[in-house]
Amino acid sequence: MKPATLEFVKQRFSEYYRRQNVAPPSSLEQREWGFIFFDTTSDVRMRRHMAFTDPQELTAYVKNLVPAHVYYSTAYYQTPSAPTMSDKHWAGADLIFDLDADQIVRGPYAMMLARVKEETEKLVGMLTEELGFSKNHIRIAFSGGRGYHIHVTDIAVRGWGSPERREVVDYVCGIGLDPAVMLAPGGSRTGWRRRYAGALRDQLLRLKGLDPAEATAQLAGLPGVSKQAASKFLAELDALLAENPGDLLQDRVIRAIAAAPDFEERLRDAGARADEPVTTDIKRLIRAPGSLHGGSGMRVVPLDIRDLADFDPLVDAVVFGEREVRVDVKANFTTSLLGKTYTLKAGAANVPEALAVFLCCRNMAEIAGGA
Repeated sequence: MKPATLEFVKQRFSEYYRRQNVAPPSSLEQREWGFIFFDTTSDVRMRRHMAFTDPQELTAYVKNLVPAHVYYSTAYYQTPSAPTMSDKHWAGADLIFDLDADQIVRGPYAMMLARVKEETEKLVGMLTEELGFSKNHIRIAFSGGRGYHIHVTDIAVRGWGSPERREVVDYVCGIGLDPAVMLAPGGSRTGWRRRYAGALRDQLLRLKGLDPAEATAQLAGLPGVSKQAASKFLAELDALLAENPGDLLQDRVIRAIAAAPDFEERLRDAGARADEPVTTDIKRLIRAPGSLHGGSGMRVVPLDIRDLADFDPLVDAVVFGEREVRVDVKANFTTSLLGKTYTLKAGAANVPEALAVFLCCRNMAEIAGGA
């Protein structure tokens, strides 16, 4: 950012923090805090190993220093301000899931936000309906950028290490599924058994829709599948589609399809696209609800499960108004904000303050006339 742009954004963030407080998490005194500031004149990108004993102390710190990003630990520590992780004495951690649109889809910002919201709703359903977590122990937050965080605060999971958390995230993401278990005869077709059978059926229908020569070539490229076996398989595909899922694994071509990378990717689409390293990390820092995201100028919004369906981040996470600000836009750009669509061309333009903050924070514009 140019100096004038940096000063503009800092003033807007300072104005926000004069009016609003960062929401302290439970057990505030056991949390480590980290901050990234606008003035990065030193080699230290994040100031961390901070701790606060009461909400007023945290509020005063944020109001006085006006950080660009505010984080706190998902972990609980006996001494959170200790300068080394071993000296903090870990005492447990919430179970965290991070869903980032960048890892799901690429495209216009509004479309990415809509897609990651779908994944968040899917994950909440898996946690409550399949894994048995109570809705009372689930907290959701829009990250202020391109995704959502889900916090499971049930004390029963607090002492879990990385291996236990890995099992949970593998389940929701559909990693390491055994075809023999997923397609075993009998039992109810719910959860991953239903999703797996549906994904396999979709894969077979995709093959059926291809040109026969192309479908044969794809199947013959799988380990252990000859061109003759592929042709025979395609000729019998309608009959296979009519079979019970439990009978499909008797076919060697089906077994080869189930082990192929493109089918594994289809299974990932059937699961929830959570960021695995975040969930397995028992000492993670995560954005504080109520803070502003320095890469967008939008608010990190805490949400109840019942509020997620109607939440629109491009309206509900925007905290600045419509006062006109003149900016130099760096490239042609179209986005939605506060219920309106803005199509901007590179060059000087007058835009609402909320959009100016958004563009400047994303390094897509500078304050016009700034040095």
